[in-house]
Amino acid sequence: MTDLPAELTTGERIRILRERRGMSRAVLAALVGRSSDWLKKIENGERELRSITHLVRLAQVLRIADVAVLTGDELAIPADAVGKLSHTSVTPIRAALHGVSFGGRPTLGTYSPEALKGRVEGAWRLWHGSTHQRTEVGALLPDLIKDAHACVRAHHGDDRRAAHAVTADLYRLVQRLLAHICEPELYWLALDRGRAHSEEADSPVALALAAWSTAIGQRAAGFAEEAVQTDEAGMALLRDLLEDGAAEVLGVYGALNLQAAISCGLEGRSGDAERYLAEADRTASRLPAGYTHGPSAFDASNVAIHSVSVGVGLLTPGEALRRSEHLTPESVGSLERRSRLLLDIAAGHHQKHETAASVHYLSAAHRVSPEGVRYVPFARGLAGDLAKAASGPLKADAVALAEAVGVAAA
Repeated sequence: MTDLPAELTTGERIRILRERRGMSRAVLAALVGRSSDWLKKIENGERELRSITHLVRLAQVLRIADVAVLTGDELAIPADAVGKLSHTSVTPIRAALHGVSFGGRPTLGTYSPEALKGRVEGAWRLWHGSTHQRTEVGALLPDLIKDAHACVRAHHGDDRRAAHAVTADLYRLVQRLLAHICEPELYWLALDRGRAHSEEADSPVALALAAWSTAIGQRAAGFAEEAVQTDEAGMALLRDLLEDGAAEVLGVYGALNLQAAISCGLEGRSGDAERYLAEADRTASRLPAGYTHGPSAFDASNVAIHSVSVGVGLLTPGEALRRSEHLTPESVGSLERRSRLLLDIAAGHHQKHETAASVHYLSAAHRVSPEGVRYVPFARGLAGDLAKAASGPLKADAVALAEAVGVAAA
């Protein structure tokens, strides 16, 4: 299905490939979660398609190997992905999630909400500070899940609401860890548990954080537009509280704006993405010196990191790389975020067909956090693609990198 004339538009290519598969416009549109009218406008050239999310989903449904077949250029985004790796932490976490609602004893007696909060905050710090986040945090989570539920059951009134709020933060960490390494049902169970405990906490900040984590899940599932709506709902919960300038409120509000910016970037909505980035930047300027929001790692440097991600999502690698020139990766406190920054820089160079630079930055991301690369399908896909694209002396390095992240190099 790659024998298409070079002069065809993306919409024309989609129409031809759809007709070759004998699919109606309504069927293809439904399979990618859009309307038939939306697809008609794409095919007729009335609407530009720049959303990476939709390009990849269209390629998957049409059973073509790379988005480049749709776009007609050499932008390599594998549509079949390289799959996801599981992790040894999944099995005990699954057992805890499935069994904790039906009783069970706490591991070391009943904790107060404040003591539980200290443990959960410590687990979040470990997530951001460890080179092997899933291994080290994953070892803590089964007992933390059991103790959090015991804490909720043991308290009443304000203490119980406080326990719900801490448990919600714990489940947001569980969700983060399970991303890409478990069955979707388990991931969404953790997400829904976090949302339910946030509701029981009866706190605008807890509910806004639930919106933040839900939007991340929606975008990961391919619903970027819906994710932005959820982020906006979370922001609305906090706007009346912004004037007082509490650090946690500002941190959550800023994190919601960054997530909305990323989702808009994936949708090709550059103006909206820049608007959310600007609002996040204004919010970060109001934070106390040295403050970083724990779960989201939101602070001034996080805004700059996400601006690079937005550029990559918008398929404007030149702008993304220009923004990265002003960043010093070593200054990013969260190793997970530092690794992601280097991964996005690698992706930007790959979009510009600069293979050597892409291999260099992906290798740097892997050195900062091997698990931050190995268990992210996007990173694994990039590693596999670089192994195929590299030639000459660079080939051996690219192949070794692909093997290090668990991709069989062709």
